[in-house]
Amino acid sequence: MRKFAMAAIGGTLAGLIATTYVAEPLLAQEGSQEASIYEQLDLFGDIFERIRVQYVEDVDETELIEAAIGGMLASLDPHSSYLSPDDAMNMRVQTRGEFGGLGIEVTQEEGFVKVVSPIDGTPADEAGMESGDFITHVDGESVLGLALDEAVDLMRGPVGSEIIITVVREGEAEPFDVSIIRDTIKLTAVRARTEDDTVVLRLTTFNDQTTPNLESGLKKQLEEAGGMDNVNGIVLDLRNNPGGLLTQAIKVADSFLDSGEIVSTRGRNPEDGERFNATPGDLVDGKPIVVLINGGSASASEIVAGALQDHRRAIVVGTKSFGKGSVQTVMPLKGDGAMRLTTARYYTPSGRSIQALGVSPDIVVEQPRRDPNAEQEEEDTSAARRTRSEADLRGRLNNDSLSEDEIRQIEEDRAKAEAAAERREEDYQLAYAIDILKGLSKLGPGQ
Repeated sequence: MRKFAMAAIGGTLAGLIATTYVAEPLLAQEGSQEASIYEQLDLFGDIFERIRVQYVEDVDETELIEAAIGGMLASLDPHSSYLSPDDAMNMRVQTRGEFGGLGIEVTQEEGFVKVVSPIDGTPADEAGMESGDFITHVDGESVLGLALDEAVDLMRGPVGSEIIITVVREGEAEPFDVSIIRDTIKLTAVRARTEDDTVVLRLTTFNDQTTPNLESGLKKQLEEAGGMDNVNGIVLDLRNNPGGLLTQAIKVADSFLDSGEIVSTRGRNPEDGERFNATPGDLVDGKPIVVLINGGSASASEIVAGALQDHRRAIVVGTKSFGKGSVQTVMPLKGDGAMRLTTARYYTPSGRSIQALGVSPDIVVEQPRRDPNAEQEEEDTSAARRTRSEADLRGRLNNDSLSEDEIRQIEEDRAKAEAAAERREEDYQLAYAIDILKGLSKLGPGQ
C-alpha cells in the first residue's frame, strides 16, 4: 500500500507540473474518443433496428444480440467466445468429466475447423480422427466462414445419431469422409499401467478428476509392482491432451516437484500477474520421468511439460506441442450465459512464453504412420529376417557354466527385449520413452 501511495503522490506531482502543457489536449482527446464510441453504439442500434423491422423475414432479437456479442468476442482471438446458457451448462459438465458429443477438441485456423486432438476412447478417436486434421464439411455443409461455435453446433446432435465429417489431412491427396456415431463421452482423466518396470500414466484431459485419478492409479501400480524400488521410472503421456483446468495442471506438476515455480500468468495490468509454486512432496521420490508430447498437447499439458522440463525433472520426448500459451477466464453473465475471455498469457518457470511456439522436446521422436497394407508383407517376410545362431548348429557345445536359474533369467530378459521390439511397432514414441528409463536404470546410483 505504501508503494502504491508513493506512486500516486509521484503521479500527482508530475501531473501538476505538466498541467499547462498537456491537460487541454488530453481532455480533448478523451472526449473525442468517448464521442466516437457513442457514435458507434448509435450505429449498432440503428443497424439492429433496421434488421428487426426491414429484414425479409422475422428475426429473433435475442439471437441477433447474442450473434453480435459472439462476433465481438470472436474478433479478439480464437479462444474468446460467448457461451449461451446451454453452452455454459455444457462447459460446466465437461469439467466434471462426462458429456455428450464426438470426443474431439477443436480450434479454428484459416476459416476451417482444426482438430487439436481426439480424446482417447471416444467416437472421434475410434473413427481415426487425428491431431492436425482440418474439418471442411459437416454432413455436406461447408464450415468455411462459420464462427467456431457455429461449426461446433453443427457437430452436436442426439446420442446415437450419425455424423459425416469431411477431412483434409496432411499426406492425403484428396479430402475424405469420416462417419462418427455420437455418444455420451465419459472421460477417464488418467489411465495407469505398467510396461516392463515402467509406470505409464496416460493423461487424456485436465478436469476435476485428473489429480485424484493420477494419485490412485500410480498408487495401485506401485502396490502391484511391490514398491517404488521395483520401478525404474515414470512415463507421463500427454500426447493429444488438449488441456483443461489450470488448477489441475498446477497440481499435476506439483505432484512431481518439491519446490520452485510451476507457472506464472501475466495479464494486461502488471498487478494482475500470478505465480504458482510447488509444495514439498514428490509422489515418485525423485524417480526419473519422461514426458511424451506431440502437436495435440495443448494448454494445461504444455504447462506441465514446460515446468518439469525447466526444472530438469523430466526428459521431454516427442514432437513440438500445440502452442496455446493463453489463459481464458469464464465470467458468468446475466441470464445464465457466460463469457470466455482471454485474460493472460502463461509462462514457464524460466520465463518462456510458449504462445504460438509450443514446448520443444529435448529429444525429437516422430511417430511413424503405419501402412495397414504393410502388415501382411511383414508377416510374409518375418521368417526370412530370422538369422541363424550358434544354438541352431548341429553338434554345438552346451553352455554348462550357468545354473538353471541364470539361464531362466537370461531367457526372461530376452523375452522382455522381444516384447519391447513389438512395442516399437505399436507405439514407437512410448517405446522410446520406456527405453530411455531402462537405460537410466542401468546407471549406478547418483549417475
